[in-house]
Amino acid sequence: QLQASGGGLVQPGGSLRLSCAASGLRFSNYAMGWFRQAPGKQRELVAGISTGGLTVYGDSVKDRFTISRDDPKNTAYLQMTSLKPEDTAVYYCAASGSDYRLSFPTTYDYWGQGTQVTVSS
Repeated sequence: QLQASGGGLVQPGGSLRLSCAASGLRFSNYAMGWFRQAPGKQRELVAGISTGGLTVYGDSVKDRFTISRDDPKNTAYLQMTSLKPEDTAVYYCAASGSDYRLSFPTTYDYWGQGTQVTVSS
């Protein structure tokens, strides 16, 4: 129901835009989030956006990443700039029927399959 795309290999300082296309759910009724997981590390919040457009970001990506949503297109986006090697991870999108506690993975009802982002020269 959630299909993440847009990952790839990028040099440090570069940019990528991830997309998360939703199907089979009423997208406008769901908050959306992006999480990431690097090898040997816990899954962590990248960004979340409520149904009303309020956003929350992980501390390590503030001022570099921007989450957005396009309800008519049933798609959420994550614009990533000034990428660093430590941003390397599998990035997952997720949908939540609640607008609260968007920083927590347990809040989310549906998860996409993940897309790999590798930042390396």
